[in-house]
Amino acid sequence: MKTNTKIIKWIWRIFLAGIAFIFLLFFLTSLGVFGKLPTFEQLENPQNDLASQVISEDGKTIGKYFKENRTPVKFKDLPKNLVQALIATEDARFYEHSGIDVRGTIRAVVFLGSKGGASTITQQLAKLLFHNKRGNIINRLLQKLKEWIIAIRLERQYTKEEIIAMYLNKMDFLYNAIGIRSAARIYFGKEPKDLKQEESAAIVAMLKNPRQYNPKREKSAKKALLRRNQVLKQMEKYGKLTTKVKDSLQKLPTVLNFSPEDTNDGMATYFREYLRKFMKNWIKNNPKQDGTLYDLHRGGLKIYVSIDSRMQKYAEEAMEQHMANLQKEFNKYQKTRKKNKKIPFSNDMTMSEIDKLMRRAMKTSNRWHQMKNDGVSEKKIIASFYEKTKMKVFSWKGEKDTIMTPYDSIKYFKSFLRTGIMSVEPQTGHVKAWVGGINHKYFKYDAVKQQKRQVGSTFKPFVYATAINQLKYSPCRKIENTPFIMPKGRFGIPKEWAPANSGKKYGESRTMKNALANSINVVSARLIDKVSPSNVVKLARNLGIENKNLTANPSIALGAVDLSIYEMIGALSTFVNKGMYIKPIMILRIEDKNGTVLESFSPKTREVMSKESAYAILNLMEGVTQAGSGIRLRGTSKHPVKVVTGSPYGFTNPIAGKTGTTQNQSDGWFMGMVPNLATGVWVGGEDRSVHFPDITRGQGASMALPIWALYYKKMYADKTLNVSKSAFPRPANMSIELDCDKADENPTNEDEDPTNEKEIKSTDEEENFDE
Repeated sequence: MKTNTKIIKWIWRIFLAGIAFIFLLFFLTSLGVFGKLPTFEQLENPQNDLASQVISEDGKTIGKYFKENRTPVKFKDLPKNLVQALIATEDARFYEHSGIDVRGTIRAVVFLGSKGGASTITQQLAKLLFHNKRGNIINRLLQKLKEWIIAIRLERQYTKEEIIAMYLNKMDFLYNAIGIRSAARIYFGKEPKDLKQEESAAIVAMLKNPRQYNPKREKSAKKALLRRNQVLKQMEKYGKLTTKVKDSLQKLPTVLNFSPEDTNDGMATYFREYLRKFMKNWIKNNPKQDGTLYDLHRGGLKIYVSIDSRMQKYAEEAMEQHMANLQKEFNKYQKTRKKNKKIPFSNDMTMSEIDKLMRRAMKTSNRWHQMKNDGVSEKKIIASFYEKTKMKVFSWKGEKDTIMTPYDSIKYFKSFLRTGIMSVEPQTGHVKAWVGGINHKYFKYDAVKQQKRQVGSTFKPFVYATAINQLKYSPCRKIENTPFIMPKGRFGIPKEWAPANSGKKYGESRTMKNALANSINVVSARLIDKVSPSNVVKLARNLGIENKNLTANPSIALGAVDLSIYEMIGALSTFVNKGMYIKPIMILRIEDKNGTVLESFSPKTREVMSKESAYAILNLMEGVTQAGSGIRLRGTSKHPVKVVTGSPYGFTNPIAGKTGTTQNQSDGWFMGMVPNLATGVWVGGEDRSVHFPDITRGQGASMALPIWALYYKKMYADKTLNVSKSAFPRPANMSIELDCDKADENPTNEDEDPTNEKEIKSTDEEENFDE
């Protein structure tokens, strides 16, 4: 009997000692003996890396900058079905405990976790927020103690709803989807509040293990579906779904709308790269009050921009649609050259010139720089470019795996035609769409603002505008269409200048409207002779063209100058805006993570010309789409129109435009404007020696104009947009005569072929519309 009493006493002593030991462990852990615990201030303001958002003018997040792609949402913005799925699956007694589920803990210990774990949502949050380290069994036990203490403190500090929101905002769902908002956007292409029941269940299923139960990964898709269905079953178990609804939902597949958010993916990638560089400079020059700098990738800034997500989407779609077809045409041409060693470069390039070009491309490649930094000799670096290797390359049908030498890959990428598109609202200067290339991952160079290419005849409106603004010429004024020679020494030229018309065709005098519509070279030359190159340059400068290469040389009358789309469309928009230049603006305001406005931006403006002059120039440019090189926009014509890519587009509304084609078809341009939106498009190769061999396929009307047409077709079909189909507003008391004789309203168009004049580096004659 005494023996039994002693045993019982020892059992109690051991039990009480165990309890005391546990309390001691808790006490020592709370004191930080086994490692620091978060302070009250840290619990009050847990530090999260917050992504900075790029928000479009129509309120859509079109991109982010992040170390962790997290944009927090509040509990009120979470759908009820998501919260129910989370609690039913992860912590059924969430609203009953104070951070630790005692019943769950005892069950987990007794059954060694076979009937479920013991971690509450609050404990999981504690682990995510303040420690997430692995270690040996002792470290894991100590970490579990820390979780309990932090969980209890979190429950005292926050409401249950705040804890749920914090947990879902912190979770990493892979593919740069950190937090519930990123997960909803990336996996399903929608905001959390719009998630369907089965979509919420799929996201909750990932909480157990985002990799093992990820519906995007091919290896885990089946497990993800089974786990999602288990979540639905748990909801049925706890009365959140009826058996009938649960059964119907379990039969549904998990339909993803995978929308990755990365530098190279998503919408407006080239614009976002421009904006990133802008913000880097802005942050450097705008420190906080305490002298520290804002963090673009962690600080949760909100950058409101002028881009319209709908217009941007349509511009990108139009680009892809046309450029994929145009590339097919270009590839067909390359195949006709068979095993020509000069492919993709033109035959007028010598092998020596091609070698120099390729060597330059090799030296600017990532491969070269990386090997150079690793101390590899130049000889070995060059040799590596001729060794076959596995790689992924771009194609219009998607990325493809292949094996080729890095040297051949350079040629492969140079064989692709590129493009740039920019839209501006003339009345505000707001840039509405910005497409800098065909694929940002593989083609980094931005063709909107970074690139400057020869503009050809798209520059001619500035010559005509100078004559109208200064000499008060009417669009109906007739200019001689006969050979023209500018003598040596005039305007300082070193030798005589004799520009030629397409096919060296001349004839009777042309009205200015007809001459611009058909890109008559000698008319542009005669006009610049009358107004002087310096006055044309002065006007161009006032219109926002800042390029130092724009010099007072008569050849600018034919577009012999390299400019950007950004400069060109910004300048031409002035004519739509009644002679008032507004510098294009992309950033509207910048806010911090709390919504405090850090800076607002407004455009710079200046009056350049009278309303009457601006309207007269628009009248001139309307002639381009009525009876000139832009006629294919109309779809009906007195003259048959041979269309290379696509068909006539059937526009009936007023459009002021200008096509452009440079020497050897290296660059194709189209500038088109309606009363509230001006858009510029450029198409060409990375190198000027990559181009179509003929003017029919290589002119601006074939390469660039179709993108503009497809883009505007899409916008006109969207009733939520208000892209104008109206006439350009005519000033009252118009003093410049615009009504030409009927005989001059529909003149015969001239043939188009590049001139061979050696001293002229750029010509721009448009397609022959003669029968």
